[in-house]
Amino acid sequence: MMPIKIIDSKKQYEFNKLQKKLRRNVGKAIEDFKMISSGDKVMVCLSGGKDSFTMLDILLLLKKNAPVDFDIIAVNLDQKQPGFPTNVIPDYLAKLNIDHHIINYDTYSIVKEKIPEGKTTCGLCSRLRRGILYSFAKDIGANKIALGHHKDDIVETLFLNMFFGGNMAAMPPKLLADDKQNIVIRPLAFCRESDISQYSLSVNHPIIPCNLCGSQQNLQRKHIKHMLQEWEQKYPGRVENIFNSIQNIKPSQLGDQALFNFKELEQEYC
Repeated sequence: MMPIKIIDSKKQYEFNKLQKKLRRNVGKAIEDFKMISSGDKVMVCLSGGKDSFTMLDILLLLKKNAPVDFDIIAVNLDQKQPGFPTNVIPDYLAKLNIDHHIINYDTYSIVKEKIPEGKTTCGLCSRLRRGILYSFAKDIGANKIALGHHKDDIVETLFLNMFFGGNMAAMPPKLLADDKQNIVIRPLAFCRESDISQYSLSVNHPIIPCNLCGSQQNLQRKHIKHMLQEWEQKYPGRVENIFNSIQNIKPSQLGDQALFNFKELEQEYC
C-alpha cells in the first residue's frame, strides 16, 4: 500500500493506534474463522467505498508479516451507472502496484428494466453483482472472496431479517456460497464502522458515493442503522453486546425445532 505521511505528531500517534486496532481486529477475525490459509488466492472486492478500501489496506499490511503466504487480487465491478468515475479505482490500484482487474458489466440497465421507478433496486443489484463476482473468482482461480462488511453491517442485517424477513440470520464472517464453489470471507467482521470511517478519512481514500443509481432515502437498512445509532448513544456498548450474542447462541432458549428437540424434552427423575 502507499506510505502514509501525517505531519502532526499527535495525529500520527492516533493514526498508528487506529491502524493497529484495525489490523488486530482483522487478524483476529482471520484467525478465529480460519479465513485465509497458506496458498490461498484472495479476491478482494472493491466497491469504491470506505469499507472495501480499508479492507484492502489492512490485508496488504497483514500480508507483509503473515505467518502464511497468500496472494491478493483486487477486483472492481464497473456496473455502468451513469456518472461513475471509471478512472478512480484503476488509478488507485495502479499506484499500489498490485494485481487487479476491472470487470465491465452493465447491471444498471438490467436493474432499471426490471425494477419499477421508485422501488428499491439494491436487492436485485446485489444479486447480480454477487453472481458476476462468483463467476469471475473461478475464472481467475481465486478460492476466497473478501467482502468489506463490518460489525455494524452484520448487526444491521440481523435486525433487518428479524423485522422484515421473520428469521434470525445475519452475515457470517465466513460463508460457503450457495453454489458450493466459493468461500466468502468478511475480514472486517470485528471492526466498527466508526473506526473504518476515521481511518479512511485519515488516508484520504478516493471514495465513490453509492448514490449513482438514486438516493433511495427510505431504505429499510437506513432505518435500522438510525435505530442502532440511537441505542448506542443511550446505551454505549449495545451494538457490541448484540454482535457478541450472535456468537453465543443457546438453541434451547429459542424456538427453532430444527435446532433443538423440544418435543422429546422430558424431566429427569431421581
